[in-house]
Amino acid sequence: MTMLYQKEGFPEENELVMCTITNIHFHSVFAQMDEYEKTGMIHISEVSPGRIRNIRDFVKEGKKVVCKVLRVNLEKGHIDLSLRRVNESQRRQKINQIKQEQVCEKIVEQIAKKRNVEIKMLYNDLGKHIFEQYDGLFPCFEEISIGETSLEKLGIEKDLAKEITELIHQRIKPEEYQMGGELSLTSYAPDGVEIIKQAVKKGQEVGENVTLKYKGAGLFQVNVIDTDPKAAEKKLIEVTTTVIDFVKSHQNSLASFTRKEEAK
Repeated sequence: MTMLYQKEGFPEENELVMCTITNIHFHSVFAQMDEYEKTGMIHISEVSPGRIRNIRDFVKEGKKVVCKVLRVNLEKGHIDLSLRRVNESQRRQKINQIKQEQVCEKIVEQIAKKRNVEIKMLYNDLGKHIFEQYDGLFPCFEEISIGETSLEKLGIEKDLAKEITELIHQRIKPEEYQMGGELSLTSYAPDGVEIIKQAVKKGQEVGENVTLKYKGAGLFQVNVIDTDPKAAEKKLIEVTTTVIDFVKSHQNSLASFTRKEEAK
């Protein structure tokens, strides 16, 4: 599917852009930037690290590649690109971003067919409202999927907004952020076991998508999940503080928390 979304003007230096290789020469490659109506050049030295004997071993006409914008000459309209300065993580992130935008464009296409209108016309009509505030459809549709905004608030007609929103909820699932770590809970009090049980129960009651799982030797795995990373962080602090404060409020009882980068 060819992307409908086209950015105006020129890309920024260091911006990652999705490109299609169009022409290959002995010392350079030309590529059409999918999100801009612009062509950029990749010098042979920016194709791959090390010596290149045959540039066609690395690129082919029609191939999709992620490039970094090195320089932009506004006067001449020249754009220098680099393939070798894009690492694997950046490449995957950009490809995922493009795929997300294409999912949104498919939603628009489905609505256009249902209403028997040109997809480009419907896309442009929606864009007049959406692109004033968002850099693409996906950032807008993602906020709609978690209830942070609505198409009606953006000025889109009620029935159309309802149709699109229903498809958004079917096709776009909010990204979930998981955070956690280990709670170490120990009590030498006569009713120590009951103290720990009550502390864990209070932690689980903090909110939805909170789990505390016993691992053994006084260790509990705590996980929190939320569609908002800040909310997940806040919830994790609330859970661990609730548990630790309750345990420490009893004599001969100890509690601590160790953050883990990836909670399993």
